[in-house]
Amino acid sequence: MSTATRRSPLTDWTVLVPVVALVALVFSWGRDLPGFAVVLVSLCLAGAVLAAVHHAEVVAHRVGEPFGSLVLAVAVTVIEVALIVTLMADGGDKASSLARDTVFAAVMITCNGIVGLSLLVGALRNRVAVFNAEGSGAALATVATLAVLSLVLPTFTTSKPGPEFSTAQLAFAAVASLALYGLFVTVQTVRHRNYFLPVDTSRAAAAAPGDTTSAASAMSATSAMSTAPAASGTPAASAAPAASAASGTSGTSAAPAVSPAAPDDAEHAEPPTARAALISLGLLLVALIAVVGDAKAVSPTIEQGVAKAGLPNAVVGVIIALLVLAPETLAAGRAARRDRVQTSLNLAYGSAIASIGLTIPAIALASIWLSGPLMLGLAPIHMVLLALTVVVSALTIAPGRATLLQGGVHLVLLAAYLFLAVSP
Repeated sequence: MSTATRRSPLTDWTVLVPVVALVALVFSWGRDLPGFAVVLVSLCLAGAVLAAVHHAEVVAHRVGEPFGSLVLAVAVTVIEVALIVTLMADGGDKASSLARDTVFAAVMITCNGIVGLSLLVGALRNRVAVFNAEGSGAALATVATLAVLSLVLPTFTTSKPGPEFSTAQLAFAAVASLALYGLFVTVQTVRHRNYFLPVDTSRAAAAAPGDTTSAASAMSATSAMSTAPAASGTPAASAAPAASAASGTSGTSAAPAVSPAAPDDAEHAEPPTARAALISLGLLLVALIAVVGDAKAVSPTIEQGVAKAGLPNAVVGVIIALLVLAPETLAAGRAARRDRVQTSLNLAYGSAIASIGLTIPAIALASIWLSGPLMLGLAPIHMVLLALTVVVSALTIAPGRATLLQGGVHLVLLAAYLFLAVSP
């Protein structure tokens, strides 16, 4: 994981914050909070989210792959689902579209905000941001499929009035989402892990502008090469000629092969001890409980503030998504600054896949005891933004390289979504 720590979890702020957030929950539960108390509880809520992510990464670094990569996604999704269910339970009919608004906000923030920021940072550092088109393309295809199945189809089905699924349709969408998420995780962490490994941008950035096809094929060949020596015992240097042959660079002007990214001290730090991992697991549970409770405590104030400002109720979903995805955004930015744009894209698309693939089934299950309708279908304006995002993302990912322009286009799409959320 990108923020594996060398320090004991007992020596830093991530121990104190979950405890303080839990204490804030005890004193705020079931009470009408004054303004200053809402601010304090909100700060505890934000701190508990960051602490939960930290402890999830500690546990993930201990258990390793393929299970380690699942810990953060599951923890973040638990937070997201808990916030959605908490607000829907007390919101009545006006909260019927909260799940849709939050999931769609997560898709737009990850596919445009995190991706755009990562490409912008990577291009500013090396003129061209280089990544693995095979892995990122597979992730984008999964996001697009999940989004259409879960958020677009309900607008066009006729079994129930309005943008809703029938019970059977909702069950199918939940099972399909889980199946796609499980298949993606298997491909990412087991069968084709090399497609999702960071690549060295130092030589690929110097390739000629017309050599994008060769650069992409070189990345594929050398990413596969990076995992072969570990299995066969052959030094990586001796495999370089094979990579050159696979990329078709027989002494011509084709783009140079892309090497695996240089080792990163943070990612290759010694795993925490079993005791530290168990402590982090306990603190992770405490932080998640605090997040859910504190969110319930401040949710009336958030909803009242949105209503008094005359903003659409969908803004509440945007706020939830921004809160939940803040740690991933920070981690993706740090990875891009370290020339690991592929890691940033993994975080972005992985978060989007988890947000849909795990949240929709959980909400479908929760709908058994939640009263009121469950509105999942997107409005026409949001379907246009989703279609534009998928098309632009495909054009961005296909070459395996991106410039400042692609990063700027994605950030403008995010700005358009946020503006239209406030002023539809």
